[in-house]
Amino acid sequence: MNFSFLPKFLPYFTDGTVITIGISVIVVFLGTIFGILLALAKLSKIKLIKWLANIYIELFRGTPMILQIMVFFVSVKMNFLPTFTFGILDVDLSRLIPGIIILSMNSGAYVAEIIRGGILSVPKGQVEAAYSLGIRPNQAMKSVILPQAFRISLPSLGNEFVTIIKDSSLLSTIGVMELYNGGLTTASTTYIALEPLLFAGSFYLVITFVTSQLLNLVEKKMSKGYVK
Repeated sequence: MNFSFLPKFLPYFTDGTVITIGISVIVVFLGTIFGILLALAKLSKIKLIKWLANIYIELFRGTPMILQIMVFFVSVKMNFLPTFTFGILDVDLSRLIPGIIILSMNSGAYVAEIIRGGILSVPKGQVEAAYSLGIRPNQAMKSVILPQAFRISLPSLGNEFVTIIKDSSLLSTIGVMELYNGGLTTASTTYIALEPLLFAGSFYLVITFVTSQLLNLVEKKMSKGYVK
């Protein structure tokens, strides 16, 4: 194994890791909000809204993410956005912003189905009890249903969040300088094909493992709080 590239190219991996984590955090936040809205739209009694939500979800769940990334990037030109330097990497916002948007749109479709399943799993008796206390439907959804739906959905949401971290590597196809692209750049520059990619993979493994453990702690804490 040849890791002689590390002294010179390590910043490509460390800086790329920070960018990958940043992308993932933003996508998780935007995708969760969008997914909740889509879930509510799919549960809507208005047929048109429900129909549009169904089409959107099926479209994004039924096509490859890499295809979505390429189509969106080619269709939406953001060449007016600047490029800035982060550590050793040049971050082109005209590539990064479209990448974050399309990842969030894709994640929203999956989160929507997860949240919808959580909402439908909330015992009807609790919903009826909220209504009997005079709580309005919108307030009941916000204060009673969604918190429980989120708790129920947390394991599946955790899996989706970990998937986002790994799928962020697909943004390398449009030139976003993140962890995987740092590995590719190192490999192409040093002509060492395997080791830079394995090294990048070890970073992904650490990130996803730590994320999974943190989510498990949150899930246990929420479950204990619910039991009490």
